[in-house]
Amino acid sequence: MFRRCAPLFVAAALALVIMAASAPVAPAAGPHICSGKFQKPGLLKGTYPKGVVVEGVCAVKTGKARVIGTLIVAKGGALGAAFGRHHSALTVIGNLIVDQGGVAILGCKVNPNGTGMPCLDEPNMNHPTLTSHELVTGNIVEFSPLGVIIHNSSVGGSVKETGGGGGLSCNPPKTGVFAKIMSPVYSDLEDDTVGGNVRINSVDTCWLGLARVKVHGNVALVNNDLADPDGIEVLDSSIGKNLSCSSNTHPGGPPGTMPVWDSAEANPNSMAIYPRISEP
Repeated sequence: MFRRCAPLFVAAALALVIMAASAPVAPAAGPHICSGKFQKPGLLKGTYPKGVVVEGVCAVKTGKARVIGTLIVAKGGALGAAFGRHHSALTVIGNLIVDQGGVAILGCKVNPNGTGMPCLDEPNMNHPTLTSHELVTGNIVEFSPLGVIIHNSSVGGSVKETGGGGGLSCNPPKTGVFAKIMSPVYSDLEDDTVGGNVRINSVDTCWLGLARVKVHGNVALVNNDLADPDGIEVLDSSIGKNLSCSSNTHPGGPPGTMPVWDSAEANPNSMAIYPRISEP
């Protein structure tokens, strides 16, 4: 059920979007405002002692960035912190909040077996070697985001996503980050450590996943609606307490037909991003 080829395509496409051009933002009183557009994203580098608010498109790709306090991805904003060059990495001494319609992409690493996602600035996508490890000491809280992708990261507290998503479709949207990278909207955690709990509820999207994640607390996936028949993927993870999945739905077939639990059953001849083939 887990895709191996899609992360390479997504990373390469997103790199073209965010890396096209960049410009640092001017300092401001109170929380630092990082603003930009796809053609000219803002940059985070250095230490920000009063927190950061991302308005528009912002990237961590020219070195290490350290945010003390709260990092907020404002409504409709996008944060890209998955670059390996220049020892780029994001550390948040506090909480990360992703607001309505926001997108956050944290961390990158490709495992020896090909799983994971290469860094967005990887020069050789066929043999990726760059990595970036992100750290959030507090919680990651997402209020109706479009999609949040967390790879090779450590979260001291909990991860909670409530509402949001791209709707019951696996077609790339016409606007925004996922439109630029020509990918269906999704949220996932891969190769992460979470000190608290993971809870994802009331999300309407193509698919969501949890792979190779060590969660010290509970994992709950509740009331999510997925366009992909096997759209919730929990695999190869360590969960310290309880795993609960309830009231999640996927598209039903015509009356009287057998339910489709694996997208390969829906279209066994397809090798595209969606539907996907099953894996153990």
